[in-house]
Amino acid sequence: MSTVLSRAQVDAFWRDGVLTVPDAVTSDQLARLNADLASWVEDSRAHSAPFGPPTLDERPRFDMGAEHTPEHPALRRVNNPSDISDAYLEVMTDARTVDMIADLLGPNLKFHHCKINVKLPGARTEVAYHQDFAYTPHTNDDVVTALLMLDDVTEENGCLMVVPGTHKGPIFSLFKDGVFTGRMADDIESDMLERQIPVTGKAGSVCLMHTRLAHGSAANRSERPRGLYICVYTAADAVPIARNPMPNPNEGRIVRGAASPTARMIPLEVELPKQPKSASFFTVQGQASAAAE
Repeated sequence: MSTVLSRAQVDAFWRDGVLTVPDAVTSDQLARLNADLASWVEDSRAHSAPFGPPTLDERPRFDMGAEHTPEHPALRRVNNPSDISDAYLEVMTDARTVDMIADLLGPNLKFHHCKINVKLPGARTEVAYHQDFAYTPHTNDDVVTALLMLDDVTEENGCLMVVPGTHKGPIFSLFKDGVFTGRMADDIESDMLERQIPVTGKAGSVCLMHTRLAHGSAANRSERPRGLYICVYTAADAVPIARNPMPNPNEGRIVRGAASPTARMIPLEVELPKQPKSASFFTVQGQASAAAE
């Protein structure tokens, strides 16, 4: 099996829980991804509430923040774009990013879900601290997210912020007083904010992130957009123990190697999430979607 990542890069990922790699897709792939995203942003100007061909669980495909207007669109989420775009499907199944995941998790990989998170200029979208595993628990934690940078990503336009090493620590609750808030408690988040580091890079770079790594991000304070194409992959023997928050026709698709006849279990305990019924998880964290008057 050919490898993309060096031994040093693989070791750095397992040490820190995060690794950024440049030139993860071709220039043609990046251009096609951005062309489709630009068309969806343009389409959003004609809508005043979440819209689009529904996802597998009948939620809107496209979600905008409450600040959205035709003049200043605030499209913030495209759910499972690989369902509706050949460009996004190609990158999800057969880009260098997938080979990088195989270098980390082994030769047998399957796909879980994907999305685009967008922070357009003037939008107020932010992400409170959380760990993805608490949204998508599996029988083991060989689960890696590939966050492909569609734009140059900087601290000013709302880059991902992470706390290296937290993938080796506890799985923090995303509940408050019995309600699933999708975010860590305030005191824990304050600690994370004191220790966080930025994940920046040029368009076409990818951030590979362990499912248990603590992360969040601030709003875009610049005049440049920040888009991420986010694909979640698992080892073939990692079996979900909660419903996919973003069900899709490709869930469980083997993208490298072969399917596993067994489920590999590791000792862990995790609260079962309350999956969102709204257009995106941003509402779970308290950020309202645009609403038609």
